[in-house]
Amino acid sequence: MGKVTKSGPLARRPDNSAFKQQRLPAWSPMLTANTVLPFFYIMAIVCMFLGVWLLLTVQSTQEMKMDYTEAGTCDKCFEKRKNVSLAAEPCSCTVVFSLEQAFKGDVFFYYGLRNFHQNLRRYMDSRDDGQMVGRKANLKNPSSYCKPFNKDPKGVPFAPCGAVANSMFNDSFSLLYHNSSGVKHKVHLLRQGITWYTDKNVKYRNPRMGNLTLPEVFKDTVKPLYWHKTVYELDSLDPTNNGFINDDLIVWMREAAFPNFKKLYGILNRGKPFEEGLPAGNYTIDINYNFPVQYFRGRKVVVLTTLTWFGGQNHFLPIAYLVTSSFILLLAIVLTVVWWKFGKDGKNMEE
Repeated sequence: MGKVTKSGPLARRPDNSAFKQQRLPAWSPMLTANTVLPFFYIMAIVCMFLGVWLLLTVQSTQEMKMDYTEAGTCDKCFEKRKNVSLAAEPCSCTVVFSLEQAFKGDVFFYYGLRNFHQNLRRYMDSRDDGQMVGRKANLKNPSSYCKPFNKDPKGVPFAPCGAVANSMFNDSFSLLYHNSSGVKHKVHLLRQGITWYTDKNVKYRNPRMGNLTLPEVFKDTVKPLYWHKTVYELDSLDPTNNGFINDDLIVWMREAAFPNFKKLYGILNRGKPFEEGLPAGNYTIDINYNFPVQYFRGRKVVVLTTLTWFGGQNHFLPIAYLVTSSFILLLAIVLTVVWWKFGKDGKNMEE
């Protein structure tokens, strides 16, 4: 016999099955006070426990923040950077601070900016990822996204191009420790290994050089407009840390989400006399003051901090857990009072 096909009004009727006719067995929870109220109290206790635990973890970190924009002798450099004609001249300054308590363990040195918006869409788009991954075609002819920071007035391409790279932070720091005897010890910072692994080994690569040196690879390019050094001269101490794989460049190119941010500059090298960390005492920071902030009403800070498994000193998540637990607990108490007064025996709920 041939296959029977439906026609007319029955053609679009679903099959008479439990799934298509929605006759599958289902479970619908009965939300009563005996099931809901314990859940609220348990969630309040869990959130409170997490909040207190994270708060104690955050408070175990040690942190020192210092605004050096006009601190110490940096006020003269700040005024100097206001003058466009003097902006290219080098300027150094010194800031003195003290640590009341020793920073034990690994200590991380950050620089920070205030009121610098790296999250603007056009700013974030102003880069050439093909160039940064080492494609020679993009090196000679940068992406149009980099405009107007793609080529100089003579038509020579910038390397790297774009507004992000052009605005790279270029202050440098040297930290000195003054012990109780008045002897100065230089605090050595590890300046490599501060990037994400995928950034250093995947997203950023130098062009293939063959038998050429790095300056020869970049010979047909020029440094970005506001840079003091070319891309192959960023690290004078380690030639292998130059080009697009320079750690400072990679850290800067990962844009911050908020206008107030900090970026890792170095990690304490725990040699003598810093095996246990940074001891309490007086310190001096010698700064090569290059990055101007007065044009966007910004500020510059340095941050010394220790870290835990949770990260740095950030109180947002612990406070969020504590506020949530308080809200849930208050709601649970209100529901308990309502249930006890009106609905415990069910008589008052019938009216």
